[in-house]
Amino acid sequence: MSIRPWRDIHRRTSRQIRVGDVLVGGDAPISVQTMTNTLTTDAKATIEQVIRCADAGADIVRVSCPDEESTAALREIVRESPVPIVADIHFHYRRAIEAAEAGAACLRINPGNIGKADRVREVIRAAKDHGCAIRIGVNAGSLEPHLLEKYAEPCPDAMVESALEHAKILEDNDFHEFKISVKASDVFLTAAAYQQLADVCDHPLHLGVTEAGGLTSGTIKSAIGLGNLLWMGVGDTLRVSLSADPVEEVKVGYEILKSLNLRHRGVTIISCPSCARQGFDVIKTVEKLEKRLEHVRTAMTLSIIGCVVNGPGEARETDIGFTGGGAGSGMVYVSGLQSHKMDNERMIDHLVELVEKKAEEIEAARAAEAAASKAAE
Repeated sequence: MSIRPWRDIHRRTSRQIRVGDVLVGGDAPISVQTMTNTLTTDAKATIEQVIRCADAGADIVRVSCPDEESTAALREIVRESPVPIVADIHFHYRRAIEAAEAGAACLRINPGNIGKADRVREVIRAAKDHGCAIRIGVNAGSLEPHLLEKYAEPCPDAMVESALEHAKILEDNDFHEFKISVKASDVFLTAAAYQQLADVCDHPLHLGVTEAGGLTSGTIKSAIGLGNLLWMGVGDTLRVSLSADPVEEVKVGYEILKSLNLRHRGVTIISCPSCARQGFDVIKTVEKLEKRLEHVRTAMTLSIIGCVVNGPGEARETDIGFTGGGAGSGMVYVSGLQSHKMDNERMIDHLVELVEKKAEEIEAARAAEAAASKAAE
C-alpha cells in the first residue's frame, strides 16, 4: 500500500500512567471509556452492564460512588469486572479512600473539592497504597466560586486554571499518576479548553463533551468536538457522554477513533445512502449486517454499494465487498478483487460467512506471527 502522509495524525506527547492494566498516554492506544447508569448498590445489575460494555470494546468503565453502600458494593464489582473500574467521587473524601481500598483502578475526583489539606493527603496516600490512579475532572458547570468570580462565567481560562490548581495539589504531594479532563456541554468551550490545556502541560488528557445529549444529537456533538481534538493529536482516552445505553457510548467512541484511523476494532461498513440505481435494498441490508457482525472483533472493512457507479472503486479498497448489479444479483469482491456473483436473497448470509472466514484467517496469521516472534527471542 502506498504511503499516505495526509492521513497521519501526530499525537501530542504526554506522560504515561496506568489505570489497572490499561496504559493511558504516551504511545498507548487511545482508550475508550463509558459509565454505568445502574445503581452501584445493585452489584449484580452493575456487573452485568460492565460486562456488556466490555464486550462492546470498553477499555475502562466508571461507576458512581455517592455513598458508603456504593463503595461497599464496589469490591464485588471490581472483582467480577473484566476491565479496570474507575470510581466517580464527589466531595466526600471517605468515599475515595473506601473506593481505593475496594480495588478501584482510578478515582475521578477534584482534589480541591475533597476538603482540607489533610483529607486530600489521606486520599492521595490511599491511592498510592493501592496502586490507584486519579482523574482530575473539571466541568464547566461546577467551577469553583473564586474562578467564576474572577472570570464572570465558565471559559477556557477558568477551566484550565482550575485543572492546574488541582494538578498542583497532587504534585505537591508527590503524586503523578493522574490524568485531566476539562469538559463542557458546549463544543466550542470544550475544544478551546482542551487545546489551551494541551499547550501548557504534558499530563494525559481524558476527552469528553459532557452531557452531550441523546443518541443522535450527542453523537454529532461528540464527533465534532472530540474528532477535532483527536485530529489535532490531543487526547489519550475518551468517553462519549450520551443519554443512552452505555454500550452505545462505546460504539460511538470506537466509530470516532476508527474514522480517524486511530483505533481499529470490528467491521467497518462502507455503504452508500442508496438511490433509484440500487440493485438491492441497501439500507435494510446494512442494518441486518451491522447486527449480524457485532460479534466480530477483528478489524475489517466491508463495502456495501447499491450499484456499479462507485461500487467497484469502493470494493477495491475493502476486505470484502458487494456491488449491486441487475437481475437480482450482484458482484462479490474479496481483498479488492472481483470474485463471484451472488443472488441478492442469499447475499447477507454469504457475506457474513466471508467476513467470519476472513477474520479467522487474520487472527490465525497474527497468532502465527506472534509465535514466530516469540520463538526468535
